[in-house]
Amino acid sequence: MSDKITWGHRGFQLAFSRSPDAPVGLVSVSRDGVVTHVHSMPVAEVLTAADGRSPASDRLAHTVVGSRLRYVEHVEGETDGASWLTVTQKDGGIVVSTTLEQRAGIAAMRARTEVRNDGDDVVVLRSVTSWSGGFTSSEPAVDALAGWERVSGSNDWLGEGRWVRSVLRGHDLPDLAEHLTGHNPRSGIEVTSDGTWSTGKHLPTAFLVNDEQELAWAWQVEHNGPWRWEIGEDTTGGYIAASGPTETDSGWTRVLGRGERFESVPVVVAFGTAFEGVVAELTEFRRSARRPHPDNAAMRVVFNDYMNTLDGDPTTEKLLPLIEAAASIGAEIFCIDAGWYDETGDWWDSVGEWKPSTTRFPNGLGEVIDAIRAAGMAPGLWLEPEVVGVRSPLVGELPLEAFLLRHGQRIREHDRYHLDLRHPAAVSHLDAVVDRLVADFGVEFFKFDYNIDPGVGTDHDSDSLGDGLLQHNRAHLGWLDGLLDRHPGLVIENCSSGAMRADSAMLSRLAMQSTSDQQDFVKFPPIAAAAPLSMTPEQAASWAYPQPEMSQEEASFALVTGLLGRYYVSGYINRMSGESRALTAEAVEAAKTLRAEIPTATPSWPLGLPGWSDAWVALALRGPAGGAGDLVSLWRRPGAEPAVQLSFPHLIGHDVTVSTVFPTRLEPWPTAWDKATGTLSVFSGDHPIAARTLRLRSLDPND
Repeated sequence: MSDKITWGHRGFQLAFSRSPDAPVGLVSVSRDGVVTHVHSMPVAEVLTAADGRSPASDRLAHTVVGSRLRYVEHVEGETDGASWLTVTQKDGGIVVSTTLEQRAGIAAMRARTEVRNDGDDVVVLRSVTSWSGGFTSSEPAVDALAGWERVSGSNDWLGEGRWVRSVLRGHDLPDLAEHLTGHNPRSGIEVTSDGTWSTGKHLPTAFLVNDEQELAWAWQVEHNGPWRWEIGEDTTGGYIAASGPTETDSGWTRVLGRGERFESVPVVVAFGTAFEGVVAELTEFRRSARRPHPDNAAMRVVFNDYMNTLDGDPTTEKLLPLIEAAASIGAEIFCIDAGWYDETGDWWDSVGEWKPSTTRFPNGLGEVIDAIRAAGMAPGLWLEPEVVGVRSPLVGELPLEAFLLRHGQRIREHDRYHLDLRHPAAVSHLDAVVDRLVADFGVEFFKFDYNIDPGVGTDHDSDSLGDGLLQHNRAHLGWLDGLLDRHPGLVIENCSSGAMRADSAMLSRLAMQSTSDQQDFVKFPPIAAAAPLSMTPEQAASWAYPQPEMSQEEASFALVTGLLGRYYVSGYINRMSGESRALTAEAVEAAKTLRAEIPTATPSWPLGLPGWSDAWVALALRGPAGGAGDLVSLWRRPGAEPAVQLSFPHLIGHDVTVSTVFPTRLEPWPTAWDKATGTLSVFSGDHPIAARTLRLRSLDPND
């Protein structure tokens, strides 16, 4: 029997060990023919109650079952343009199949693990990795982690996408001299999410980079519920492991009787030679794995009445002037946000029926919807489908089992109950709501919000709290799939108190993602600049909310914030002067021009990763070869020096022209290009708050 399984395309090929004496493990990665040998780990780790770990630890790795798995067979195939490999291993009656999927031209793969019980005894699962593999060299080294850095991010409401790059060897992974003990360490770097706000604290995407060795790894857990990833060190090297919910982190166990199966949540792993290169691979995989939808390329400009404008208090009187103004600046979708269903002025704890208010709209909501359509825009509505307010009549109409339960009681969080989408009554209710709003009003856009987290799960009809939640999470994705199957042209925004559930399970299905609820326009740039680390640029909807009282430079600052993503506008456009409205219309027109480029561009950061308090913030998008060049949005915030230098190493040695994309009606910023170093110097003038979007175009005919 050959000692290796080799699989993939020339741009990204993987080799796995195959031995009668050891579990299957990744042993090398080949990128464009260049082979990197890596420290081998079992490709699947399965923690059970009967067998545990060795040595005792809190890790996903080093499970006894994982160490005892032995190769049975492997099968390759192709489905819907994706190549796949399934490797099956066995430990007694436990059969474990690892399935990998990749697409030609992209150095990334999606991994899943299926566990099947073929034995007579039940198998109690406590964790199952979707991916486990080494990332350091297989060659002996004084310190295998030397030179490696971790890039990871944290989230919070109003403070999304705070990324840091830190040395791996140090406080989190000290040199323990574990080789002297002959045993692997017990802990490492563990990052988890334990509820339904899958990105509420930490991000399921992370990176490992070694600039000296020209190696970079990226991964993302694709789940709308609890997950875990970890970076650990063994006596001979470092590894990455990732999974969905676990017993330790989120109260998950699953009991498998004979013939029963469990499949882990998907995890994507990408490989490259540098940080921004592996970000590009991950970006392209996200695009290739998205649900096909006409809006993926159309990227229609959305005006939403909420942010710093109506704030959840829409009425016919307030909306009609905004509708006229939004149309005048070129908006293509007008979304009526929260409050349209409210009769009392206190709508938070009464949501759930989603019937239009008669007090807010004396002549009916249809009058406002007709005005939106008459102005040439598509109508949209805000909806928070998964919750029911404690004062809603639905609390008494739906069966108890249609809600997430704990010991027979509905789980209450911030005066809402949470539907359990495993229950047919919950699904039927939501289907009826959406179908009714589409049929009655011709709604073409929904903003799906999500403002509570019910915790680790439900014990109703499940093996554990976490198991009940996992089933609900999967039922939620199934509901979204069914909804879009029925209404294939419907555009849905994913919102969750900003970006508290901005995971790739959701984003592979929905058109756009609200990146934050941040209301301070000066604080928004780091969020907008970091968003492409978590999603494709064309999905990143960062608010552009100019206001009548802003100066032209301040309004431009706010308008630049959304330009290199999905353009998402708010603000009292109807109260603006002609000059300010013209500036806003110019930004919308710029967004319509740029949307032809953004869906094929990859992100970079010419000032490095954006820091929350950085005085200068920059995001660049690099188009494909032969395209229109690089775009860069650059924000100057209070305290910044008037000049800044941006790095574009891929343009070293090139002659470059620089032009202003937006705003062209304000004073241009002088620039100076140094082709020897690939450095662009930008001089911003005297305004302490200002921003520009620029284009760099190489004069090299081969670019």
